[in-house]
Amino acid sequence: MAPAADREGYWGPTTSTLDWCEENYAVTWYIAEFWNTVSNLIMIIPPIFGAIQSVRDGLEKRYIASYLALTVVGMGSWCFHMTLKYEMQLLDELPMIYSCCIFVYCMFECFKMKNSVNYHLLFILVLFSLIVTTVYLKVKEPIFHQVMYGMLVFTLVLRSIYIVTWVYPWLRGLGYTSLGIFLMGFLLWNIDNIFCDSLSLYTRTLYLKYRPKVKFLFGIWPVILFEPLRKH
Repeated sequence: MAPAADREGYWGPTTSTLDWCEENYAVTWYIAEFWNTVSNLIMIIPPIFGAIQSVRDGLEKRYIASYLALTVVGMGSWCFHMTLKYEMQLLDELPMIYSCCIFVYCMFECFKMKNSVNYHLLFILVLFSLIVTTVYLKVKEPIFHQVMYGMLVFTLVLRSIYIVTWVYPWLRGLGYTSLGIFLMGFLLWNIDNIFCDSLSLYTRTLYLKYRPKVKFLFGIWPVILFEPLRKH
């Protein structure tokens, strides 16, 4: 839950069912959650290059779709955190389900012949996506989305552990490192949710002593600097 002192900005009142801990419109009037928004660049740009490389390497379309799905999730997340509108929230959360379904399909088909299609698995994943979408649009309960997304991620983790343990053991280091990074991100996400009030009090104290100033590194990546307030 975001701090109660959040102000209104360019996109108007918040209509999303979630409002994260970051103070709204603190950096610019045009972006509700500035840092949650710009951090999505890492989800948007690199997957585009991954998709291009997949085309060059002649990989199956499902792998190209995986990279593009990551980009779509990043763009949806950008729109959600920039506006905090319910429609943009759906543009973030539903593609998370769809992209994970693509990942599940890829993970279970990675040992099949090239250009083969598993219609049974494809049907199950499409049906799952439709059911989750229909239910979520009706109940509008973020916990439901998180549980469904968690089920897909759990499936991916189990499949990944199987692959790096028994099929490609030389990839074990990469696999477990990736899992560790993911779990670290999940831990930080929970800390942000659970200790939002305490963290907000800390950042408020910091803000009272220092004036935040945003500069763009190399003209692209935003960096925040704190300047001591001058006494008049």
